[in-house]
Amino acid sequence: MSTSKNITWHDSEVKKVERQHRNKHKSVVIWFTGLSGSGKSTVSVALEQELFKQQVQTYRLDGDNIRHGLNNNLGFSPEDRKENIRRIGEVGKLMVDAGLVTVTAFISPYREDRDAVRDLLEDDEFIEVYTKCSLDECEARDPKGLYQKARNGEIQGFTGINAPYEEPIDPEIVIDTEQNSVEESVRYIISYLKSHAYIKNK
Repeated sequence: MSTSKNITWHDSEVKKVERQHRNKHKSVVIWFTGLSGSGKSTVSVALEQELFKQQVQTYRLDGDNIRHGLNNNLGFSPEDRKENIRRIGEVGKLMVDAGLVTVTAFISPYREDRDAVRDLLEDDEFIEVYTKCSLDECEARDPKGLYQKARNGEIQGFTGINAPYEEPIDPEIVIDTEQNSVEESVRYIISYLKSHAYIKNK
């Protein structure tokens, strides 16, 4: 919340529902969460591509990309992780207001922080997708070599090694990336979006 007393919120003359009507789909944040290497980015990239093919107005926010710009002043302490997710939640809220299906891929290890983003949005505007994958498999994949660095003591506060990851308790979608391919995962999410009337059946 702003500490200034001289700031006033200005509502747009173009309403969210009008944007949704023109886009022919609802707007929502699809929030991927899971360990590093669990498949968040891979599945989210493929999902964005499929939504785009289906003429859905979409945009993807990726954890690494956001830290290059918007959140480049934040580290990985619990406090900075919290602020990182808070800012992304606020960006997601703006994108939902703009009528977009916003796909995000962040470890977001703390339930409290994910729930805080959910609370920013209306009841049907947040879909939590848990990319379920064992720590052993994530380490075996280790696409960025980060687990090895954490094991070697080169990275402190690394989720799953020397910092906690709190699994979602009741996510809307669970994708087991050890059992399901990227294509199967995307089909499942698209099916969910259609069955819950976020996007239309083609």
